[in-house]
Amino acid sequence: MLDNHPEYIEQNFELIVAKGQNPERVDVYLTHCFQNATRTKVQHSISQGRVLINGKVAKQNSKVYPNDFIQCKILKPPPMELVPQDIPLNIVYEDDYLIVVNKPAGMVVHPAFGNRYGTLVNAVLYYLGNRNPIPIELDRDSDDSDDEDIDESKIFESPEIRPGIIHRIDKNTSGLLVISKNSSVDTILSRQFYNHTVSREYWGIVWGKFAEPNGTIDAPIDRSNQDRKKYTVVKRGGKSAITDFEVLEEYEFTSLVKFRLHTGRTHQIRVHTASMKHPILGDETYGGDKILYGGQSNYVRSKAQKCLQLATRQMLHAKTLGFIHPISNEKLFFDSELPDDFKNVLEFLKS
Repeated sequence: MLDNHPEYIEQNFELIVAKGQNPERVDVYLTHCFQNATRTKVQHSISQGRVLINGKVAKQNSKVYPNDFIQCKILKPPPMELVPQDIPLNIVYEDDYLIVVNKPAGMVVHPAFGNRYGTLVNAVLYYLGNRNPIPIELDRDSDDSDDEDIDESKIFESPEIRPGIIHRIDKNTSGLLVISKNSSVDTILSRQFYNHTVSREYWGIVWGKFAEPNGTIDAPIDRSNQDRKKYTVVKRGGKSAITDFEVLEEYEFTSLVKFRLHTGRTHQIRVHTASMKHPILGDETYGGDKILYGGQSNYVRSKAQKCLQLATRQMLHAKTLGFIHPISNEKLFFDSELPDDFKNVLEFLKS
């Protein structure tokens, strides 16, 4: 819980609702009133009894009216520093403008309030020559500790170093990422991702066998109402999410599948495969950490259990990455080798 974190700073606010204000839910009203306040952060304060309207504790559905007196306490993370760290990087390509790295599973891309060290950003800062911590503030509230971003514009303001993380890979997914060395390159590469002109292919091991050898999953994704750290396929609303798939090999109770992303939503492949009842092997968040297709044979179930023991993380790897160089306009394409843990699981499945 946020309240139990000793480093959070409590901010106290008092305000009087303007005479011309239309009746409005208090969480919506306060979100609009405070810079950098998110609705999630405001709702948390309301649920903790930190918001009063005319001296009475507000509820989530309480409304504000003209001349109401509002008192609220909102918790925010304190300023933090990005600390350069001498962490080995697997660099696939580098020039004066960008770096392509092969990120190992287990490494978080962005620092967050609860995860300040050991990230890809910490490593890149050090690699590019910065030795001094960079003061920075987390401006955005997030329900996902792995995804609470730093404000990268603050990094670009530093005269010493300017790495830009163009896209992300989940903590327990391995594979290729491109990093810009200055804000101009960052803008050009980000536009390619926005326009969906970047080629990205992932290899993953899923439970079971797909009904078709190839196809397209076109299913919007949004945060889960039951668990705000998870995402889910939705029928209405959400963000467009499109994933092509091609089955490369089938085994007794799993399949090796190649995925091509048309969009880049959080957890996209993991959510799409789980929605098809074929979650990524080892994925604790979306049900891939349980035996799903072990059959009735004791031998097969025993093999499936051993397979799970080998899959100490989600078996998903960002294998290829292709984009246009932001300066030379040259087409660049990179193909990374599968990591050892991934290959070990494949060898076991083939045995």
